[in-house]
Amino acid sequence: MAHSSSGIAGFSRHALFAGVAALALPVAAHAQDNAPAGQSDNGEDVETAEELEQALGGNTIVVTATKREQTLQEAPVSVSVTTGETLERAEIRDLIDVQTVTPSLRVSQLQNSSTTTFIIRGFGNGDNNFGVEPSVGVFIDGVFRSRSAGAIGDLANVNRIEVLRGPQSTLFGKNASAGVVSVITREPQFDFGGSVSATYGNFNQFVLKGDLTGPLTDDLAFAISGGLNKRDGYAEVIGFDEKLNDRNRWNARADLLFDNGGPLRMRAIGDYSKIDEICCQVNNLVAGPTTPLVFAAGGNIITNDFFGDTAALNLLPVNEVESYGLSWQADLDLDTIGVTAITAYRVLDNFFNQDVDFTGLDFIREFRDQKAKTFTQEVRVASDFDGPFNFLLGGFYYNDDVTQQSGITNGADGRLFFDLLAGGGTPGTLAAVETQLGLPVGSSFAAGPSTRESFAMQNESWSVFGTLDFTMLDDRLTLSAGFNYTDDRKDFQLSQRSLDPLANVNLADAYIVGALANAAGIDATDPAQFNAFVGTPLGQAVFGQVSQLAVTPCPTGVSNPAVCNPLLGLAALQFLPPFLGVPNAVEPGKTHDDKFTYTLRASFEITPELNTYVTYATGFKASSINLSRDSRPVFGDYIPATLPAGVPGVVGGSRFLSPSSPIRDAGLPITNLTVGTRFAGPENAEVYEIGLKGNYPGISFNLALFDQTLKGFQSNLFTGTGFALSNAEQQSTRGFEFDTVITPADPLAITFAMTYLDATYDSFANSPVGDLTGMRPGGIPEFAISTSATYTHDFGYSGNQLIARVDYNHESNVFVNNGLSSVRDNNFRREVNLVNASLTLALANGIEIAGYVRNLTNDRYILTVFPSVAQSGSVSGYPSAPRTYGGTVRFKF
Repeated sequence: MAHSSSGIAGFSRHALFAGVAALALPVAAHAQDNAPAGQSDNGEDVETAEELEQALGGNTIVVTATKREQTLQEAPVSVSVTTGETLERAEIRDLIDVQTVTPSLRVSQLQNSSTTTFIIRGFGNGDNNFGVEPSVGVFIDGVFRSRSAGAIGDLANVNRIEVLRGPQSTLFGKNASAGVVSVITREPQFDFGGSVSATYGNFNQFVLKGDLTGPLTDDLAFAISGGLNKRDGYAEVIGFDEKLNDRNRWNARADLLFDNGGPLRMRAIGDYSKIDEICCQVNNLVAGPTTPLVFAAGGNIITNDFFGDTAALNLLPVNEVESYGLSWQADLDLDTIGVTAITAYRVLDNFFNQDVDFTGLDFIREFRDQKAKTFTQEVRVASDFDGPFNFLLGGFYYNDDVTQQSGITNGADGRLFFDLLAGGGTPGTLAAVETQLGLPVGSSFAAGPSTRESFAMQNESWSVFGTLDFTMLDDRLTLSAGFNYTDDRKDFQLSQRSLDPLANVNLADAYIVGALANAAGIDATDPAQFNAFVGTPLGQAVFGQVSQLAVTPCPTGVSNPAVCNPLLGLAALQFLPPFLGVPNAVEPGKTHDDKFTYTLRASFEITPELNTYVTYATGFKASSINLSRDSRPVFGDYIPATLPAGVPGVVGGSRFLSPSSPIRDAGLPITNLTVGTRFAGPENAEVYEIGLKGNYPGISFNLALFDQTLKGFQSNLFTGTGFALSNAEQQSTRGFEFDTVITPADPLAITFAMTYLDATYDSFANSPVGDLTGMRPGGIPEFAISTSATYTHDFGYSGNQLIARVDYNHESNVFVNNGLSSVRDNNFRREVNLVNASLTLALANGIEIAGYVRNLTNDRYILTVFPSVAQSGSVSGYPSAPRTYGGTVRFKF
């Protein structure tokens, strides 16, 4: 019969202290080890503080970073651990709030509920583009979540969350060049137990969670859990009854564990989560020259009241995320050899439809309908020899199929707004231009579809990995070497229809056609007539003069076509030019990357209480694909026309003026074609790290000094009309991480964690927004601090307790975004000072009554800023959340 645990009734102060202490201990447990809090890692029941402290400090666990058994003190890794108990006491419900207790981690949710970025030590990406995979890998029970949208649901039945800092590519088969976030849930138990909780808070928040576990047979145990999280929004939308930034999500999970005490142990998990929310609030920070046009066209926009929690929209955003899957893990223990296999299949559906101009004017909407289907398989073999040598060898297979249908839609007010924009506040310009260009009057910016896109990507990747450990000097010194070889292949298909007539007109070519018709009476759109004309000396001279004027912008107040091209001023209205589909005759739509990465480490036990380690590691992430309407061929595959300074680049897609290039020579369409990227090349990481860890009575600490560099960092910057994907030549971060737990007296536990980051773009000369070399990456604070104090009062020997917790999260003042000049010139900055508190009455019968407040001081700050969409000179941004508070009733049995 499988070993029985004591359930989770009467979860004690000592388990809470263990959760607090785990915040500072530099270790993280793997998915296969899921001992519930209140148990030791080998499954033995513990009843006293001394027994629990001994269990946590002395027993072996399988550490995520090395995927083999080591004690907490011996593990030579830099990791933060947050226990399930800490999540409960701090009222942390999803991965976004985990950053408040983990200073090296930053998590942002911006445009919508599914747009989330995880950043560790200043490195991270992967939001807003399903083709850009994250540099920080998120794993739940050992299963890789390929997109952040599939990892942001509420946390259900969590045992602990581990944040591994620095490159983890050696033992992780996919996207861990910056770090790993690993969520580990509680395993089913062979004693009946469970919990149920209900929370009510301000903004009409209602949270209901429950879990149940127990035996089905002597060898088979089950666990089921689920949760509902609903809350009204807190940002008023002018003209609507609904509010922005609500919560509306639920999840369900079923778990089976086979364990008959023999060598084979198996676990199967099925889960489903759903998000359907109205997110996210955007307000105006800088009212540019287009703002009066918004009001003139009958719209509105909130200015000079960034934290007033009032927004202007014409369409409430729709955000729907479904994530579900199955996983199976088998562990075979053959005495000195252990075999583990993890198989998983997951589906992610993500849909959103938003007003992306973020004004009360109906002129631009965007929708995306995205799906990702992912299959993963991991197998590894690890030794447990008595001798000095031990090894781990494994393989990882990944297959991902991504599809996306998306588009931009012009609203009912779009034509009036852009007509006012074209005429400097006076309507009628678009009609005159349409007449001059031979377009139907009223066709430009007409209400309806502006673009429609279809994108797809197939990604197949495999890797082999392993480590070899050699111990000496009475097991005090361990030398380790690890490796990973990854082979990654991607096939992608991109297509777009640009439906706005004005966007399909090359303004230089239109001038040339008209000028040649007037000067020589030829139809330049007829290749035979054009070639015959320019084949003569006179025709060549006339064409040269006309070409020069075609790319000469008119000075203010001048519109004489004899001295300049008055059409060039309309280039600012060609937001969505035609798109060259992939694959084509020049671009195959394929990437193939492979890389050998490795880790070298030495760890030494100075004394039984003090350990140190030195690590050198490399990391790798394969190419990311620009699955967006901003995808463009690289310079060389296509060469735009040479333009005078100040002329918008869209004119470069001239049929007459663009020089020879593979795309042009292949006869592919080039009207208004610009250059950019189809994909960003691989990321290559490198880190030097020295660590010191101590564990003494009443105090433990961890110190890590590191110098981390990432070459080819995949940057995805918003330019005001779209996102530009490119590689930064080199980005580096140097700094330290220090955390400690102090227990000056039995009732009191104090944690303190600090991260210092000196982050720099060492070389990013060809950034989409200019040369960023030498600049600090936006939004990465120099100092981040997380500290907490937990005090537990026992009511005699009754088993009843009163638990008070206060925590503080600080991020030093930092420039929030490396955007366009309109953003940089205003020097928008952010400083974070969050205070959270809770008070819990925990009764011996399993009932708990708690009150909590998050952001006690109502500290408000800018999350990030960006150039306002199609509103040159304006700047928009995302404000942080206000204070929230409420009460929870929980029953554990």
